[in-house]
Amino acid sequence: MKFEIRGKNIEITDALKDYTTKRLSKLEKYIDDVKEAQVALSVEGDDHKVEVTIPLNGMLLRGEEATDDMYTSIDMVVEKLEKQIEKYKTRLYKNYRGAGLKQAMAEEARRELEATNSQVDSFKIVRTKRFALKPMDEEEAIMQMNLLGHNFFVFYNAVSEEVNVVYKRKDGHYGLIEPDFD
Repeated sequence: MKFEIRGKNIEITDALKDYTTKRLSKLEKYIDDVKEAQVALSVEGDDHKVEVTIPLNGMLLRGEEATDDMYTSIDMVVEKLEKQIEKYKTRLYKNYRGAGLKQAMAEEARRELEATNSQVDSFKIVRTKRFALKPMDEEEAIMQMNLLGHNFFVFYNAVSEEVNVVYKRKDGHYGLIEPDFD
């Protein structure tokens, strides 16, 4: 696995780079064919923050931790990612009857979602994201949303063949938004 390690308000020393690489390399025993991982190390006040993003055949594995020590933050984010992988690997194994994490994600097709800018001047769009829509069922979309740590997720529903949104409700359950073109 290749690591792209960036720093913000911190100098990336060889020792810090080696430690980060060594700790994140532990994840290779859980996931196959990961080509790269993006690591952002930053210092903001007393917080030493570590953000790790690992693209996995169309899905993203993401973890973020902040403590008062960079090495502790690295350790904590690795633990968090290991727990996420184990949790979702078990669920994917059940869904795909042993196909494994690698094959389950490789089966997902790639589609582009074009984001359009709003024509309304009173609302300012400060960021536009583009991402591939993957055909999946609601359970897979919820898993992906939880992997990313978001409270909503846009996906292409393989059953209804429409773009849907899953979201986490305040009561801890999940909701599904389906379009109605009447």
